[in-house]
Amino acid sequence: MEYDVVVLTDHRYVAPQKKTPYIENVLQEDQLVLKALENQGLKAIRKSWDDPDFDWSTTQYALFRTTWDYFDRYVEFSEWLVKASKQTQFINSLELIYWNIDKHYLQDLSNSEITIPKTVFVEKGATLTLAETVAKAKSEHGFTADTYILKPCVSGAARHTYKIGQDRIADYESIFQNLVKEEAMMLQEFQQNIVSEGEISMMVFNGEFTHAVLKIAKPGDFRVQDDFGGTVHDYEPNQEQITYAKSVVHAAPELPIYARVDIFKDNEGNWALAELEIFEPELWFRNNPSAADILAKAIKKNYLAH
Repeated sequence: MEYDVVVLTDHRYVAPQKKTPYIENVLQEDQLVLKALENQGLKAIRKSWDDPDFDWSTTQYALFRTTWDYFDRYVEFSEWLVKASKQTQFINSLELIYWNIDKHYLQDLSNSEITIPKTVFVEKGATLTLAETVAKAKSEHGFTADTYILKPCVSGAARHTYKIGQDRIADYESIFQNLVKEEAMMLQEFQQNIVSEGEISMMVFNGEFTHAVLKIAKPGDFRVQDDFGGTVHDYEPNQEQITYAKSVVHAAPELPIYARVDIFKDNEGNWALAELEIFEPELWFRNNPSAADILAKAIKKNYLAH
């Protein structure tokens, strides 16, 4: 076997001609992971997931890191995922990736007593109007807010994510209908505290908390992603928040080697899960480089110890 681990990225980040601050962060994060793997005596290399010349059978494992074009090329990516999974093993596992790539997983976690925002899943091809969906959310799912978030079940970087006030539902009807024809969507109560207090991202490796950041949307926006002007700040969580993040990770179908748990105070004042990211999350190794070493040690111990 030529490699122990291939660190997976997106072709845009392999040898970028133009290096924006965003791309610099991508390169730094991946480099920290590569270096940490090599420090564990592992032979590691970084490749784009769609590299046409790489033989995936030459690596024992592939580690998803910055494959951030997958949701724009989902059909192509899905085909590659099936093919590559027959040639190598994934960290986290293929089963976990399939579970986590679709936000229906939130319902599974809710069934395991993890608090999530009030949510209605709207399946592809559904015939209800947006107004009817909102009415159902109120009557059957306990929605009390008068502002909603609509987003796809498979997405990233706030793709097709809309904030809709009760008085604007008719304005979004055609958008809603066009989206539901193509993919499953989810309607959630708008969470005011994400805007006023921010969202805490907590990194958990092999079940152990390492570090956290606080993401804050720019004034006038509700999206905390830096793509939309959100800012990221170092954050020291309390024991209650750490315990909550660990409980989320342990509620997954199997314990992920790496995970990011995004939490916030919901409209009722309880800690709630925005997302559990165990496929290709940003993990802010640049804020805590030692976390890359913790990840590398966990990979060696769990997958490559002989």
